[in-house]
Amino acid sequence: MLPKTLTLIDDDRVYSLGLSRFLQGLGIAVTTFADGREFLAHADPYGFDFYIADLMLPGIDGTELIRVLRLRSNAGVLVVSGRASADTFKDVVRAGADMYLTKPVKFEQVALAIEAVQRRVHPADPVQNAWRLDRRAGQLTAPDGAVVDLSETDRTLMDCFAEAGGEVVPRETLLQRLGRAADFEASGGLNGAVFRLRRRIERATPGNVPLQTKSGVGYVFRAPVRAQ
Repeated sequence: MLPKTLTLIDDDRVYSLGLSRFLQGLGIAVTTFADGREFLAHADPYGFDFYIADLMLPGIDGTELIRVLRLRSNAGVLVVSGRASADTFKDVVRAGADMYLTKPVKFEQVALAIEAVQRRVHPADPVQNAWRLDRRAGQLTAPDGAVVDLSETDRTLMDCFAEAGGEVVPRETLLQRLGRAADFEASGGLNGAVFRLRRRIERATPGNVPLQTKSGVGYVFRAPVRAQ
């Protein structure tokens, strides 16, 4: 199994160009960045299906970049780097990386590592990764069993995400379901509502929060939601 979209963050332009062309030949849409800050400034940095990152990056250290990424995405993260200190593997895994390869490494090995990580991130049984929405109790249960108490606004948002089945829910749809006018959106009210829901989930579980922003479009919950 290979991801549809992938971000490659590496300031070695020759290596980055070669690897991106190889992965594109496998049918993966690859977006490259030479700087961690450039990546974070992208319109939707957390919307990719997979990430490959070097550690020795200008602007922001690769390990810290992985920590930031893990706050907003449960996508696969593969580190490919020439850094080989004794604590490197421990540091990147604790930061949230799924696998670490040391340069030099063949492109074919990188592709095999991507497949291995994808099998973990997307197991054959999607129910194992499902979130459960109990409308009557007003609770959201994470795959790890953590329970999130929801406000009325939270419940409405999660209803929309459950009905969308992993697709992006437009801002206009969310505003309509919330019964809010356009001036609520203009004042940042919808962004604030989604932020509060994300924070409630983050406080309840150490796991990844699959609630993401699609810049200029809306929001998406990138995990199965079983509503009852």
